[in-house]
Amino acid sequence: MAQHSTKTPWLYLAPALVVVAGLLVYPVYQLGLISFLEYTQAQVSGGEPTSFRGLDNYAELFGDEQFWQVLLATVVFAAACVVSTLAVGCALAVLLTRVRALPRLALTLAALGAWATPAVTGSTVWLFLFDPDFGPVNRVLGLGDHSWTYGRISAFFLVLLEVVWCSFPFVMVTVYAGIRAVPSEVLEAAALDGASQWRIWRSVLAPMLRPILVIVTIQSVIWDFKVFTQIYVMTGGGGIAGQNLVLNVYAYQKAFASSQYSLGSAIGVVMLLVLLAVTLVYLRLLRRQGEEL
Repeated sequence: MAQHSTKTPWLYLAPALVVVAGLLVYPVYQLGLISFLEYTQAQVSGGEPTSFRGLDNYAELFGDEQFWQVLLATVVFAAACVVSTLAVGCALAVLLTRVRALPRLALTLAALGAWATPAVTGSTVWLFLFDPDFGPVNRVLGLGDHSWTYGRISAFFLVLLEVVWCSFPFVMVTVYAGIRAVPSEVLEAAALDGASQWRIWRSVLAPMLRPILVIVTIQSVIWDFKVFTQIYVMTGGGGIAGQNLVLNVYAYQKAFASSQYSLGSAIGVVMLLVLLAVTLVYLRLLRRQGEEL
């Protein structure tokens, strides 16, 4: 009987596992296989035979100074996006608990609208807002024809704003749900003791919401580390001379712009390993949270 109960969950998961295997395992296998081959346009067109290179593609990749520059830029950019998204999402989640029903509904609907907007559409809208000729932002700030996408830092900052805009609703809604689950007596007692709103958040809410904050942080890391659309659309494929490249766009350029499909696949494998490590930490935290509950 115990053996039957152990297998039962896997029987329920079997259909989903079959779908995941077909949609994920085989493409990942092909990605890894191509990363070990000599696979360029010549091999794709059949002009030359495919040959096995082993780890040579990875050696070439790790020996490329641009790869390390792009990796560093990706890590820094993703970290800035995660911190900004968490700050905005948590602040608005607290704000939702302080306003009346109608403003709370309006803010929630506006945030969900931003969350539901496709990345291409949102990126195009933000480009228009900051357009040097017709954008309203430059007019309001009196910046004239200043180009936000010309400089490396300003272009990354512009993309960061768009990423935060479309990402903070997830954090806001999740953290707000967690705050609503906190007993009101705890918050009232802290307020009666004279604690400020910041002190209540730091000393009361944040420790109680730690499992939720850890989860939204790790998910934000996964999402922001593999940003592609916003960078590609808003910087024209990686900025001037590739100054705004991140790993996803860099892999795309190697694979499709330069027809170096094996190098593009190797970059994809590196990204997969990094994200897999983050995902394993995420699953471990979920399991630990389940044990605590």
